[in-house]
Amino acid sequence: MVRIVERGGHGLAGGSAATPAGGSDTLWGAVSGKVLAYVALTKPRVIELLLVATIPAMLLASRGTVDFPLILSTLFGGWLGAASANTLNCVVDADIDKVMKRTARRPLARMAVPTSHALVFGLALGIASFVWLWWATYPLAAILIALTIAFYVLVYTMVLKRRTWQNVIWGGAAGCMPVMVGWAAVTGSLSWEPVVLFLVIFFWTPPHTWAMAMRYKEDYKAAGVPMLPVIASEERVTKQILVYTWLTVLTTLVLVPAAGVVYAAVALVAGAWFLLMAHQLYAGVRRGEPVKPLRLFLQSNNYLAIVCLGLAIDSVFVTNTIGSYFG
Repeated sequence: MVRIVERGGHGLAGGSAATPAGGSDTLWGAVSGKVLAYVALTKPRVIELLLVATIPAMLLASRGTVDFPLILSTLFGGWLGAASANTLNCVVDADIDKVMKRTARRPLARMAVPTSHALVFGLALGIASFVWLWWATYPLAAILIALTIAFYVLVYTMVLKRRTWQNVIWGGAAGCMPVMVGWAAVTGSLSWEPVVLFLVIFFWTPPHTWAMAMRYKEDYKAAGVPMLPVIASEERVTKQILVYTWLTVLTTLVLVPAAGVVYAAVALVAGAWFLLMAHQLYAGVRRGEPVKPLRLFLQSNNYLAIVCLGLAIDSVFVTNTIGSYFG
């Protein structure tokens, strides 16, 4: 998250008209700080990962060809949509963000941006995303991005997050939608391949998020958010992490017939590595040893990025799919 230091008063700290240089510097600092605060509302680091998943879905849909203008247009529309969802999430979660140390520096938690302004900003981004994707790609992609924003804000943030430990499981569906949007942007329809990619991210989200929640469970407890590590033992949490890691890896293999040898090799090797990390975490907890769940959280990002990169390379450079050898 972008860290911003706000000036006192109205953003002008101690300067006067008699000191134009200092006043200019202070004014620039106030303006740039405000801009960065709005950028921080969109959670740029989260968006990066979402967009990474969009590209391989588009390349798989148009296997053997690369339409750079369409990819860039879809990424821009997807960025607007994700930025909208994240901003509106910050609006709804402003009260608990103030309580949690991990989120206390978010713009609304420290009142760097008025809540009403953030709400308008988030809605405007969502409308812009819908209009852009409708115009630049296919209507289905625009409809899917609108449904994603609505689900993330209205279902996950406003209902599931504070009421059930399964919040991450079902709420994570919003984070899976970029692959559907990417596929729809290329074809104007959906097929079984983007559904599999959707499920890969769906199963990947719980171990990724629960590993982080293990590290920050006191934060979630203070905020009244019933994440699984808050209401369950570490052994139960790591067992669930292990189960969903297996589901993630096995689901990546379902896509192998529609891909080539490069993706198959990457999915197998990266999957074995991901499973090894999850097993090590579970085994360490069972033995009563100190564990570092944040390591799994960080490495899970790398795992998903590697799988997506493998699929992207395969879709562009490998002519024959594995399924074609049996058809």
